[in-house]
Amino acid sequence: MSRVGKKPIKIVSGVKIKFAAPVVEVSGKLGTLKRSLPSSISVEVKGEEVHVMNSSSAPETKALHGLSRTLINNMVHGVAEGYTKDLELQGVGYRAQVQGAKLNMSLGFSHPVEFPLPQGITATVDANTKICLKGADKELLGRTASTLRKIKPPEPYKGKGIRYAGEVITLKQGKTAGAGGGK
Repeated sequence: MSRVGKKPIKIVSGVKIKFAAPVVEVSGKLGTLKRSLPSSISVEVKGEEVHVMNSSSAPETKALHGLSRTLINNMVHGVAEGYTKDLELQGVGYRAQVQGAKLNMSLGFSHPVEFPLPQGITATVDANTKICLKGADKELLGRTASTLRKIKPPEPYKGKGIRYAGEVITLKQGKTAGAGGGK
């Protein structure tokens, strides 16, 4: 049995959990999240705690036991408090602004980049270069931040591009003048 899977999940006030066969539904002040679980995993709500149980002893389902518990815990935290992911634009003239459900960015291309935000994700921009993504679904938030970073990843010589807040980019040394190749 999984050590992680055995731990009970504490239900925060204002969060409701429903389990109907393979689907677990968690709802709170920031929305409702649903996830389908493997058939060998069951969820039981006892008072202010949720217990995730595994009915199989196969190695694959033992691994899914701990994973399922962690996913449900992330859902409970997401609908209660939410998650944030911070990104930074690094480069001269790089800037972003939010217009409705779109993020408009100038990233050194010949055209401005419009990035549509998925439903459930909101963005705010500080000082034109700091993007803060917020949402209840941790998986969707991480995927959105990753997709946004792939538009213009940091390049290795000057570090220009979109990076996660606090991310350290190891810069390569450029060519040196006067070295090599002469007669």
